[in-house]
Amino acid sequence: MFPDERTWAESRLTRRAAIASALAAGGAAAGLAAEAKPQAGDVDSAARYDMKKSINLWAFPYPDQMSLVDCLQLAKDAGFDGIELNYDLENDLSPKSGSAEFHAIRRQAEKIGIAISGVCSFLFWPYPMTANDPAKRARSLELAGKMTQCAHDLGTENLLVVPGAVHIPWRDDYDPVANDVCDARAREAVGKLLPQAEKLGVNLNIENIFFNGYLMTPGEMIDFVDSFASPRLHVHFDTGNIMLFQFPEHWIRILGARIGNVHFKEFSKKGTDHSLESFRPLLDGTTNWPAVVAALDEAGYRGYLTFEYFHPWLHYPEALVYQTSDSLDRMLSGAPRAPVAG
Repeated sequence: MFPDERTWAESRLTRRAAIASALAAGGAAAGLAAEAKPQAGDVDSAARYDMKKSINLWAFPYPDQMSLVDCLQLAKDAGFDGIELNYDLENDLSPKSGSAEFHAIRRQAEKIGIAISGVCSFLFWPYPMTANDPAKRARSLELAGKMTQCAHDLGTENLLVVPGAVHIPWRDDYDPVANDVCDARAREAVGKLLPQAEKLGVNLNIENIFFNGYLMTPGEMIDFVDSFASPRLHVHFDTGNIMLFQFPEHWIRILGARIGNVHFKEFSKKGTDHSLESFRPLLDGTTNWPAVVAALDEAGYRGYLTFEYFHPWLHYPEALVYQTSDSLDRMLSGAPRAPVAG
């Protein structure tokens, strides 16, 4: 036990001793009131945040060790309300499948009793909407259109969209694009996608990335989303993508009702690794989760909180799923948080 942990433990014992003494003296009511009274820095223990638990398919060993149905069932068994599925080029959600296959997945999810909280994809990186290569831009629009139809067929309103990039540091096949050119191409692409999304009742949720050099502040995101004046264009807010230099609770307060869907991605500011390896299991980082959840509640957000993680555990992969569900339960309970030294 570290010194700060010992101090906190001793303070808890002192409080318990005081309460026990009050009860012994006949002051039961006063003692219970003292125990229930929130301490400085605590979240109101009576709060219960009305948001839904979700998990992205990347946290499961799919498709190597588990089928999609296995993942749906595991998410349900672990207590999730929904699961976010990923569109790629090869698996169950891909151009190889169509409405019939997607309807079958939807029926299977309904049978299991779990919602499909959204559709996500890595394909916006190899096929960016703002690429200098016109063929890649055209392919990006084609794939995004297929994703929109897929989301509709699966019965979800949420499609995550990455509108573009000035730079993609983890790819060597993307030539940097000037900021103004990136912005113009992104707006053109989203404008072309919106009519289909509005017809199908699918929300195009623009994700904040930060690492791609585009839409790097809340003001820029607001300007982009509001400029289309569409009820089907929202923000897909990712907590981890801005943690390197910023703070999610600040963005949430500013974006407000524009937030249509959320990724809960843990990040630690203590390290120096800025790759995907810097993202952690929930609560194993430096995100101020009580502040984040409170900010979402104040913004009126009542949708899904989706854990996004890219490394299913090699052994006992179900443990990560159950651990995540437990972590989200604690966040949503509004339970008091232990003091943090320093």
